[in-house]
Amino acid sequence: MKKVVLIIVIMLLLPFNVWAEEKDSSLISGAVSGILIDANSGKIIFEKNKNKEVAVASMTKMVAQIIILEEVAKGNLKWDQVITVSKNAADMGGSQIYIEQGEKITVEDLMKGISMASGNDATVQMAEVISGTEQKFVERMNKKVKELGLKHTHFANCTGLDEENHYSSAYDMAMIAKELVVNHSEILKFSSLYEDYLRENTDNKFWLVNTNKLVRLYDGADGLKTGHTDAAGYCLAATAKKNNLRLIGIVLGEKDSKIRNSETMALLDYGFNSVKFNLLKKKNTIVDKVKIDKATKEIIDIKLKDDLGVVEKVGDKGKYTFEKKIKEIKLPLKKNEKVGKLIVLENNKKVAEEDLIVDKSIEALSFGELFKKGVVDLVSGNI
Repeated sequence: MKKVVLIIVIMLLLPFNVWAEEKDSSLISGAVSGILIDANSGKIIFEKNKNKEVAVASMTKMVAQIIILEEVAKGNLKWDQVITVSKNAADMGGSQIYIEQGEKITVEDLMKGISMASGNDATVQMAEVISGTEQKFVERMNKKVKELGLKHTHFANCTGLDEENHYSSAYDMAMIAKELVVNHSEILKFSSLYEDYLRENTDNKFWLVNTNKLVRLYDGADGLKTGHTDAAGYCLAATAKKNNLRLIGIVLGEKDSKIRNSETMALLDYGFNSVKFNLLKKKNTIVDKVKIDKATKEIIDIKLKDDLGVVEKVGDKGKYTFEKKIKEIKLPLKKNEKVGKLIVLENNKKVAEEDLIVDKSIEALSFGELFKKGVVDLVSGNI
């Protein structure tokens, strides 16, 4: 009887969003820890020591990439902006793109150097551009992981070089990768390239080859970040998309790069063979029509911004309901402006959601237009 009670208690304590039990850790037997998630929902498909705090080497740079992309989105940085390389950045050791003090280089080329070659020099240079010093940039990185709700990460530098009090976990790295690919998908323009050039069309052209070989070896792979130091071993954050399903796989502490790559591919294979994306409503589906007074267009269509679906085990077919939440609409409205969400519920629990947008730009009527409309309505008997 005691055994039965113990089993029930253990089952109740297991996370509801985990499909694979930790006993399957032979899937990535060479890794100290790892995890596989659905990128959109964050649902865990597989885990091994997901919260173990370990060195993560250059996977650290994913947080730097988030901050860079935030600055670009805000307009504080431009891809064609020319940067003058500092002595501090040029003197960085480890993996690098060999920029020189006083050299002129664009933000885009520096981002290529970070994303493809894991350049420590490029990362420190961008840190200085954004925050003035690497130390202040690292403070922003630590603030960012706290904003993401992560509890097993702390950075001492922006590059991932081995240093005391610099660590993360498989779960935290997966959530950082999720933030990148879902909310800053422009990263895939850089991380998906297998080879490219810096300073192209100049006499100082430099050939880059992606340290992440999965973008060439694995069908659907388009990112994300490798890492290696003595303390961290060989690490990889990989993402791939097939049949509308995007997965993120993390392996940490592998003994060599070949095992790292093969076990990451096995992890992704496991995911794509185990779960599927069930498309419930297509992008641009009209969810509602809303009447707006005193507007240039009285009836507006409320549409889905993107495809809406759920991740299910292969062979399963869930029963879902929808909950529509539309905020108070105020004019003017820009085309594709977010006005609410459509939420998918299973047994009254939220399992997915997608933004709702307006299909056209809408302005408020001017005083003259309002007067004319009032006269027309009066004559026609509409009021």
